[in-house]
Amino acid sequence: MLRQPPTQVIGPKALVQARRAIVTCDACPRLRRHCLAIADEKRAAFRHETYWGRPVPGFGDPAAWLYVLGLAPAAHGANRTGRVFTGDGRGGSGDFLMSALHRAGLASIPTSQQADDGLALRGVFIGAAARCAPPANTPRPDELRRCRPHLAAEIAALPDLRAVVALGKIAWDAWLAFVAGHAPLPRPRPVFTHGAVASLAPPATRSPAGLTLIGCFHPSRQNTHTGRVTPEMYDGLFALALRIGRPSPLVGTGDQEPGIRKTLVTSHKEKGPRAQRGPFGP
Repeated sequence: MLRQPPTQVIGPKALVQARRAIVTCDACPRLRRHCLAIADEKRAAFRHETYWGRPVPGFGDPAAWLYVLGLAPAAHGANRTGRVFTGDGRGGSGDFLMSALHRAGLASIPTSQQADDGLALRGVFIGAAARCAPPANTPRPDELRRCRPHLAAEIAALPDLRAVVALGKIAWDAWLAFVAGHAPLPRPRPVFTHGAVASLAPPATRSPAGLTLIGCFHPSRQNTHTGRVTPEMYDGLFALALRIGRPSPLVGTGDQEPGIRKTLVTSHKEKGPRAQRGPFGP
């Protein structure tokens, strides 16, 4: 028996439809078998719980200006709870990410343990390149390709978006592959690193190519427990996202956020200051 869908998003009809299509998707048999097997076997610590066991939709603010793109649900995290970056243990990737968003004023609480914990995001929506938990945390290229329409549907249902934070190289590449279906990519192809900023088209472009792409190391335990990723790095990253995503004046001209290596990639010419994409979300 599978867990009933948690109430995550109350928003426009297009977002509700995108969620329904994700939850009922069976396009990748290997992933569906794996998710159901995990939901049946369970981890000992969760043996009394009912696992979600289905594709996991995005979560967040329907008026989001920032889309955070992860890799895929964790087998005993989102595959169990039904909410992205939720339930992968104390100090796991969900807690690390939500703590950073909370410090930035973008999340109501600094943890993400259960789908009914009251977490609310402000101006942020979180999704994933693959919506099913994959074996060895690694979706195949064909599975990422089949999942792309779900990303497209969520992006189309979030008209206030201005920027995308890609958590890890797979998410970065998945976004570039998605954008390539709408507009030519700049050459050389934008290279992933923590703090890389890729402006793929003029900001006023009315397609996903007009969203600013920001690279971010993934908040996996392997990264956070070894010091490769630190809270200071994430604080700097989301400070940068705030500067890019909302129309506020920049203080100074040469300052760099802590932990950020800025790499600006542009495929267009601009005259004067970069245009803003509209008011900051509510």
